[in-house]
Amino acid sequence: MAKLSTLFVMLAALFWGLSGGIGGVLMDDGWEPLVVSFYRGAIGLVFVAVWLALRPSGSGLADRRLWFWAAIAGLGVAGNFTFYFISISEGSVAVAATLMYCAPVFVFLVSFALRLEQPTPLKWVAIAMVMLGIVLLTRIYDIQPGGVTPIGVAAGLLSGLSYALFIFGFKYAAPHGSPQAILVIAFTVLALILFSLGDTQQTLSALSTPSWPLFVTLGVLGAGVSFILYIVGLNYTAPAVASIVAMVEPVTASLFGVVVLDESLGMIQLLGMGLILITVTTLSVSSSA
Repeated sequence: MAKLSTLFVMLAALFWGLSGGIGGVLMDDGWEPLVVSFYRGAIGLVFVAVWLALRPSGSGLADRRLWFWAAIAGLGVAGNFTFYFISISEGSVAVAATLMYCAPVFVFLVSFALRLEQPTPLKWVAIAMVMLGIVLLTRIYDIQPGGVTPIGVAAGLLSGLSYALFIFGFKYAAPHGSPQAILVIAFTVLALILFSLGDTQQTLSALSTPSWPLFVTLGVLGAGVSFILYIVGLNYTAPAVASIVAMVEPVTASLFGVVVLDESLGMIQLLGMGLILITVTTLSVSSSA
């Protein structure tokens, strides 16, 4: 069962990596990041709603605390999807995916601020190494025309921060209800927010566009199946193993960008990416050991 659960987590990370590339293709076709994010979450909502309907016991939907923290998780996942795709549109899939992978660093910083975790010199060194990796990856010291823009860098980091918010919201909602109930509320909040903020005409026109199969694939892989696989897989996968397997996401997204979207990274950027991936993974593994 443990091996199967690890495979579930790996598949979820693989699907998330592919979703970044699919989103990049859609935005290259002229679709706005908010519209792409909306359909990723809205189609995901259908899947988790079916999951809840099939397993309704222990949902906790009568508990106000569940609704509050699940709504916070919804704000987090809405921000994560949106800022991630904005970062892709302003830079590249590889850079956006790697910046989002910095989410555990934000979790540590928030935990330090809330005194949920004790800061140590090793953790501060790791955080500093990640910051150095970000500078090398984004080349923020020498941004060239056509490269990663300051907006792309900021959006990538905000996507990681938003993911950290989702993690905290989900963590505090978990004692009050089932994962499927939390995700239904979270994705409902996402859909309501992004539909109201996005271009309504473009959102509705997507229903009859030739790009519709890509939207469906994005929603199925990027939110529907992936979140279910990830949560089910985590039940029997050690946190340290899950942290290592999560590297599949930025690696898959980067390969998609290079192979399909004809993106490229210089040696310094590859060095920065490696520094971030190795440091964040090590930090996650050591904290869960």
